Amino acid sequence: MRRGLFYLLVLFGLLFSTIPASAQNILNRVVTFEVNRQELSNVLEILSNKGNFYFSYNSRIIRKDSLVTLSVHSKTVLQVLDMLFREGYEFKESGNYIIIRRTPIKIALVTTQTASDDNLYYVTGYVLDDQTGERVNNASVYEKDQLTSTITNQEGYFRLKLKSRYKSAAVSVSKQYYIDTTVVIQPKFNQELSITIMPMDFTDTTTIIGPYNFKAPDSIMIAVRNPDSTHWLYTYRKADSVVVEKTAMGKFLLSSWQKIQSINLKKFFVVRPYQVSLVPGMSTNGKLNSQVTNNFSFNVLGGYSGGVDGFELGGAFNIDKKDVHYVQIAGLLNVVGGSARGVQIAGLHNAVLDSVSGLQVGGIGNFVKRDMTGWQFSGIYNHIGGNASGLQMAGIGNSVRRDFAGWQLGGSYNLVAGSMKGLQLAGNVNFAKGNMVGTQLAGHLNINLRDLRGAQIAGLLNVNLREIHGAQIASLLNYTKRLKGVQIGLVNIADTSEGYSIGLINIIFKGYHKLSFYASEIVPFNVSFKTGNTKLYSILLGGVSAGYRNDSLDKLYTFGYGLGREFTFNKRWGLNTELTTQYLYLGTWDYVNLLTRLGIHARFKVGKFLSVYAGPAFSVYYSTQPQKVKGYKFDIQPGNKFTFSDKVTGWFGFHAGIDLF
Repeated sequence: MRRGLFYLLVLFGLLFSTIPASAQNILNRVVTFEVNRQELSNVLEILSNKGNFYFSYNSRIIRKDSLVTLSVHSKTVLQVLDMLFREGYEFKESGNYIIIRRTPIKIALVTTQTASDDNLYYVTGYVLDDQTGERVNNASVYEKDQLTSTITNQEGYFRLKLKSRYKSAAVSVSKQYYIDTTVVIQPKFNQELSITIMPMDFTDTTTIIGPYNFKAPDSIMIAVRNPDSTHWLYTYRKADSVVVEKTAMGKFLLSSWQKIQSINLKKFFVVRPYQVSLVPGMSTNGKLNSQVTNNFSFNVLGGYSGGVDGFELGGAFNIDKKDVHYVQIAGLLNVVGGSARGVQIAGLHNAVLDSVSGLQVGGIGNFVKRDMTGWQFSGIYNHIGGNASGLQMAGIGNSVRRDFAGWQLGGSYNLVAGSMKGLQLAGNVNFAKGNMVGTQLAGHLNINLRDLRGAQIAGLLNVNLREIHGAQIASLLNYTKRLKGVQIGLVNIADTSEGYSIGLINIIFKGYHKLSFYASEIVPFNVSFKTGNTKLYSILLGGVSAGYRNDSLDKLYTFGYGLGREFTFNKRWGLNTELTTQYLYLGTWDYVNLLTRLGIHARFKVGKFLSVYAGPAFSVYYSTQPQKVKGYKFDIQPGNKFTFSDKVTGWFGFHAGIDLF
């Protein structure tokens, strides 16, 4: 009984273990259907529905409008495909896909071969697409050891010159969207070859057919045979062009032939100790100098190299596809597609399309696409596209697109789009988008969009949109949202303040605002506007006295400015100290009449918007006016005055009034 149960369990296990394997093998799925004079594309769609899988194929290798009449009864998908396509095609599975491809033709075929008695021999022939059989133009054909190369013409034809002194030779073919192919040849023989290359990507020619009850995924992995191994590759990417060629200088200075080579040979780089170039393409390394990294590189007019690991000197320009280390000097331009480390000097412009660590000196400008650690000096502008630390000095402006720690010295402007630590010094404008710890010093305007710990000093305006811990000093206007420090300017504005605003007009939107009406022993009718906070508020005041003395009109007008502070004892009582200076108009502007008063008054809060106050004051009066003007006051001092000189007197008085708001 137990043995029978054991055999039964084994049988079920074997049965169920075969189900997933069978489900995964698409080509072995059994289908039944009939079609009469249907287009091939429709037949593939029917087969896809019957088997619940997807087709993927290059539309150039299949005649989709071919008419098919077929009767299929219990046959596998592979058998049906063999009936539809006959010979010359292969079918590969990838996930839930069947990929239809042509059977690859032979990689290389020697059609003619003759011995060469010269020191040179020639390899000619055609490059073909192994799927379509079409000739491939603009493919790079080269010999790696001899660094000689050519490009196929519009008919796919190439002619490669090789040296006989090399004991071995191999011709390589590279083309964008194709797998690199290398063919070993017999040296010292003139020969003609037909070389096939395998596409990596069908791009726009790929057709996908799927069953109605399946949604096509966002992407598929297409199996591509690697000629160098027996494995199948299941991933591919669209190759990027070399970035240095996308620059304006690369487009102008490099030929279309060199750009095609760079696209095709993106994976091929070698190292050589030195090279000498007259112009790009005329080098001791041959036409493949753009694929060579040199320790020493000398370019008479200009050169196009793979990279430098040592020293490079160019009469006019240096262009390097990859990294440059340690010293690069050009009469006009340096362009580096990778990173640079060391010193880079150009008469006009330096451009690095990755990161820099070291020093850049450019007559006009310096450009770094990503991060930089070091110094930049230029006659006009410096630009860093990532994070940076160090020093930027330019005749016109400096810019950093992310965070910066160091000094920016610009003749006109400095810009940091991230956070800033250090000093910004500009003739016109400084701008920091992120938090800043340091100082902004500008001839006209400083702007910081977030928190600032330090100082803003400008000839005209300072603007901070968040919080400032420190000082804002400007001749015209200071603004910050939250002040935790000091503002000194003609007009100071803040939303909230825990610091001090010193200026003619101080506006704290969520701070101290009082409209006061008061009288004193000198002027009976006065009005003042007080703004700021309780620590320090500014006072704009004016007053008038109009009366008669000895039956004649006796007038006085006054206006002035002052500062005050408020001390609060409880909800009702408080104390204010105020220092004001005001000009007294006594009928003429030809003389100076200044009254300075220090007052202390007790304040009682009657209601939410009303307070009354009163207290003593000490006045110091300075006057150069020698005599009375008819209709105006002249002797304003009370009888108990102190005489300090013939122009300066002082006395004790009072003031009392009400505050609104």
